[in-house]
Amino acid sequence: MYTRKDTRQVKVGGLALGGGAPVRIQSMTNTRTSDVEATVRQILELEEAGCEIIRATVPDMAAAEAFEKIRERIHIPLVADIHFDYRLAIAAVEHGADKIRINPGNIGSPDRVRAVAEACKAHHVPIRVGVNSGSLERELLAKYGGPTAEALAESAAGKVRQLEECGFYDMVVSIKASTVNLCVDANLAFAEKYDYPLHLGITEAGGLSDGTVKSAMGLGALLHAGLGDTIRVSLTADPVEEIRTAKQILRFAGLRNSGIEWVSCPTCGRTSIDLVKLADEAREALKDETLPVRIAVMGCIVNGPGEAREADLGIAGGNGEGLIFRKGEILRKVQESELLPALLEEFARLKEEMTRSV
Repeated sequence: MYTRKDTRQVKVGGLALGGGAPVRIQSMTNTRTSDVEATVRQILELEEAGCEIIRATVPDMAAAEAFEKIRERIHIPLVADIHFDYRLAIAAVEHGADKIRINPGNIGSPDRVRAVAEACKAHHVPIRVGVNSGSLERELLAKYGGPTAEALAESAAGKVRQLEECGFYDMVVSIKASTVNLCVDANLAFAEKYDYPLHLGITEAGGLSDGTVKSAMGLGALLHAGLGDTIRVSLTADPVEEIRTAKQILRFAGLRNSGIEWVSCPTCGRTSIDLVKLADEAREALKDETLPVRIAVMGCIVNGPGEAREADLGIAGGNGEGLIFRKGEILRKVQESELLPALLEEFARLKEEMTRSV
């Protein structure tokens, strides 16, 4: 099986993708692409959250032409999402797209696919080949009796061959399904035979809660197997939440060392403070921090400096009060109302120390 260290490497703008490069985080705008101001504003917000590649839809020529103006004002690679009209793909390339996302099956005749490939080759722009369980070819659905993993892998292989026959090999492959097991099995099947970089995602995963769980299950399984060169967490939510969730998935998969890892207990009869409220407020206050630390918010002394002694910083609740500790060492005792301010104060001190030591 071709794992992420074995895949071909392509360049998306100036960013290396595949071939052992870090797993890249991406999202998609939900603005009208032809509205340059709104699209740039959203992309800059996503950049601030940690997005590394951004995709925008190109439904018409105005959107394709807007790429040039958008590209001038952002700092991450810009991908054009194309369906049906090959001329929009070529126009997007000519106006500065760093990558094109197409499904060769809905672009049209082989000549049109070749025209897109030639334009991308001339401008050194890679193509992401997209296959979804909801858009499989009729003959494959008939052959396999439905959208199976084998059908998805075969469909992706067919799209790859179309571009290879045009002499084009600068590809990223995306095989997605809204069912976790189907998506996982299809990507594993494809990676057995092909070394193209993989874009991972559970398509139409759902809202913030359900979509996060489904994405964590599917992407986690594939990342643990060594697959995946870039990921998108597809949520029916603010795209910034996609970036936050993707960062957490990569951190918990051991592939990123950025951002806070939270440790907090589920509460029990020993808990004598409002731990749920405290944990929520702490996460909200530090949600945009990128410092690679572990913070514990624990309900009692049993689960405080004891079980969470490896945390860089933490709280252990008591009866209307609590302890602030660091690496298992108790720093001070404060009243419940002062626990959050004390935690934030110690975090600022820890951040200053870590920044100074770099």
